[in-house]
Amino acid sequence: MISLECVSVRLGNGRLATQVLDGMDLTVDRGRTLALVGPSGCGKSTVLRTILGLVQPDRGRVLVDGVLVEPATRAEVRRRTGFVIQNGGLFPHLTGGQNAALPGVRAGWDTSRVEERLEALSELVELDPATLHRYPIELSGGQRQRIALMRALMLTPDVLLLDEPLGALDPRIRWRLQKLLKSLFERLGTTVVIVTHDLAEADWFTDDIALLHEGRLRRRGPLSEVAENRDDDFVSAFVESHGHLRLPTAGGGPAC
Repeated sequence: MISLECVSVRLGNGRLATQVLDGMDLTVDRGRTLALVGPSGCGKSTVLRTILGLVQPDRGRVLVDGVLVEPATRAEVRRRTGFVIQNGGLFPHLTGGQNAALPGVRAGWDTSRVEERLEALSELVELDPATLHRYPIELSGGQRQRIALMRALMLTPDVLLLDEPLGALDPRIRWRLQKLLKSLFERLGTTVVIVTHDLAEADWFTDDIALLHEGRLRRRGPLSEVAENRDDDFVSAFVESHGHLRLPTAGGGPAC
């Protein structure tokens, strides 16, 4: 389980400091998927980085499966957590396979174990193994994201954090990867927190949506509850900005 308890984060110094999270209370049960949605600057990415220990709260605390995330435990939490950022974040001087293998190499795995895991993960994310011998600049956006996902899954993490993993992809590739990710979430049973700007995409992945604004949790629940509760001006405006939301059909991805 992931738990943020009254977490506040300020970034910057002095008068230029910005309140990014403001008393955030948020929990995610083990094996569940939560989608974080909201406008740019609302604190979505900071929530992920705080869970991972990349950002230290000014107030409050973060726990992952009962372990308090602090300097002494950050390495342990990161070993148990997979993290995927927008555009993949691959190292350009390494091949796809070398990028995906990094967590295993750093964990001291021998070559045969790394290769076996790469083979299994290639099949899991539906990637041609030959692609692993190419460099990121030679890969499509969809291929880079699959390799980034392989890297995040290399150590079989308990928690998977995805920060706008499909944001820069063209619609056709994005639709295919949406279906792939949803299938993986269901098969792996991993605790997942995924960031997206898109309410329809959030609904495609899960019926547990957290809507953030100015570092605070404004609404949480299924899309139907978030969309129908219009007593808050921000919530109403955010939902209306997505046009006429409709649920995805059985054969396709999300749509507005």
